[in-house]
Amino acid sequence: MTPTPEAINLHQKSHILGIKFSDGKEFHFPCEYLRIFSPAAEVKEGQLETGKESVNIDTIEPQGSYAIRISFDDGHDTGIYSWEWLYELGENQEIKWQEYLDRLAAAGYNREGERTGQEKQSLTVKVMYFSYLANMLGRESEEFKTPPSVTDVQSLLIWLAKIKLDRGYLLADDRVRYTINRQFAEPFSKLEPGDEVGIIPNSPNPPSPPKK
Repeated sequence: MTPTPEAINLHQKSHILGIKFSDGKEFHFPCEYLRIFSPAAEVKEGQLETGKESVNIDTIEPQGSYAIRISFDDGHDTGIYSWEWLYELGENQEIKWQEYLDRLAAAGYNREGERTGQEKQSLTVKVMYFSYLANMLGRESEEFKTPPSVTDVQSLLIWLAKIKLDRGYLLADDRVRYTINRQFAEPFSKLEPGDEVGIIPNSPNPPSPPKK
């Protein structure tokens, strides 16, 4: 059986909905993520949601003992989020978010809903994580096809921080050093297709999460 929520906390200032489930797992959902993956029929039928980066939650209403209805400040209020769907969103948050970003890039949009006009200028890079980053991000390396906005190390870090959602703070520019093809690089160092980017923490101890 799907675990049930023990606590649901909305942090409107940071646009985060926190849910702790009965099995001890706790997820922090950006409002943008929940809005994009609304179970409402018009969203599930394949409509590509764009321009939701700043969306927030207005109200949360219980729906019996199995779900909540979430009303967003963009007027969308038809999504009934079952405990099963919320748990699935939490368990697969990183995968689903990356799939969404890939769909945006393929369609030639950015998260603000604007046409990029640069669909064919994406880079494929390998990112390697060192020290506590490998443990806290759940992998030592991964390969990305980045959106056209990623052209240098700094824009790569900004993009990675967004797709890592509540763990993005680990990649803040003042907390890490970086290499390109095993040579130390600067924030403005340009990236080329096939580059290997290493991200190395400045400290052996992980930073505390930001306060909501």
